[in-house]
Amino acid sequence: MNNRILKDIEFIVEIDKMKSILRQTKIIGENRREDDAEHSWHIAVMAMILCEYANDKIDIGKVIKMVLIHDLVEIYAGDTFCYDKEGNLGKRDREIAAADKIYGMLQDDKRKELRALWDEFEEMNTPESLFAASMDRLQPMLNNYHSDGGTWKKYKVTRSQVYNRIAPVKKSSDQIWDYIKFMIEDAYAKGLLEK
Repeated sequence: MNNRILKDIEFIVEIDKMKSILRQTKIIGENRREDDAEHSWHIAVMAMILCEYANDKIDIGKVIKMVLIHDLVEIYAGDTFCYDKEGNLGKRDREIAAADKIYGMLQDDKRKELRALWDEFEEMNTPESLFAASMDRLQPMLNNYHSDGGTWKKYKVTRSQVYNRIAPVKKSSDQIWDYIKFMIEDAYAKGLLEK
């Protein structure tokens, strides 16, 4: 049997583990946490629907690839809640080691392509990576906003923390940024965010 397809299938079976990596964010209207696979699917669809609002011309196919593979590292590194200061210590090193491991399962050409997409996503230096990161950060905001504050209330997240976290959108989409400002201020007025 072709060794290449065996490695590809091994990788595909391994990434099924994303379905068991739970995030802090709850699903809108339900009392259960979403998993990484649900999150990645959701932001891929968001990117497809919202790409017309990007400030710069973007390659939406590349953005979708980025958002679908960006959290594969969490299979080995785990999900780190963005507002957990202690949990974020050493996160970058854990995720780099995880990226080496998960993408290293593939043949060189696919390993290089996926690793380059992951690195680009992490660096946020291109219009595509900024837009992808914007979708990644917008999705949990939408979930929290439409779930009576969700993790914002649970962890006493402040308005300024949310503004800091969502900042990449400022560079990627003026129209989405306007919506985000409305959402944050409305959430604050409703008591869903701390001062």
